[in-house]
Amino acid sequence: MIKSSVKNFMFRVLCGFFIGISVVAPGVSGSIMAVMMGIYRDLINIVSNPLKNFKKNFFYLLPMGIGALISLVLFVTILSYSFDKYPVQSQFLFVGLIGGSLVEVVKQTRKVTFKRHYLIGIVIAFVIALAMGLLGNIETSIYVESISLWYLCIVGGIAGLVSIVPGMSVSMILMLFGVYNYLLHTASGITSDIGHFFSVAIPVGIFFLIGMIAFSNLIKFVFNKYPGFAYSMVLGFMCGTLIAVLIQAVPQVAGINWIACCILLIIGLCVSVGFQLLGKKFNMDSHDT
Repeated sequence: MIKSSVKNFMFRVLCGFFIGISVVAPGVSGSIMAVMMGIYRDLINIVSNPLKNFKKNFFYLLPMGIGALISLVLFVTILSYSFDKYPVQSQFLFVGLIGGSLVEVVKQTRKVTFKRHYLIGIVIAFVIALAMGLLGNIETSIYVESISLWYLCIVGGIAGLVSIVPGMSVSMILMLFGVYNYLLHTASGITSDIGHFFSVAIPVGIFFLIGMIAFSNLIKFVFNKYPGFAYSMVLGFMCGTLIAVLIQAVPQVAGINWIACCILLIIGLCVSVGFQLLGKKFNMDSHDT
């Protein structure tokens, strides 16, 4: 019994670690991680009614919070450095991560009979993601120093909403709205300016939770009632994001850079698929116990 409890605790720490990665690594979907690990339904039920069985839910989420904190501390520093020193190569890494995540979304889409009107959802989501990606890039390059706190909070609320949609990446949304680099640098500079970090992190975090809780029941209803159409839109959104990143990154590749970009693209694909395989293995192991 004790061995089983410890194993379940460590499994949820690992789940939190992977979900934490999705917050800082564009293209990695925390909700897809939760689906693969078999904890998505538990999480959506907790988020949709957080005060029900509060004590039980707290101890269920505690190890996941520990895992998420560990991954955030590790990957914020790594990604902040990579964006500063190797911005183009980093974009190709994210292309790989997004591309690898598409596999799981396609699997979910194929579980239901495809209908013609799903194409409308795919096209609409694709166009929105492509437009947001290109406009978000302009916003980041021009106004990164003048982003208002209210704008950050609104984007945080939107990120909270999409965080519970399988296939959607929180960090991908932050990138699309042009605030990813700003928040990444704010988080990486916590030791040098802790006051600024908390003045941004607390209000944005509150709006994130509001967005997550407020729309959780709607997301739960849509994915239960219309899973085919919902996953089709997720697929369109991810494809649009993928093309937007490529449009921005490919023209910047010059000389020997393309070799490093190809290597990082392959690494991104392998990491994303590896997360999926690990998630399925640990999920099976946890059910065996």
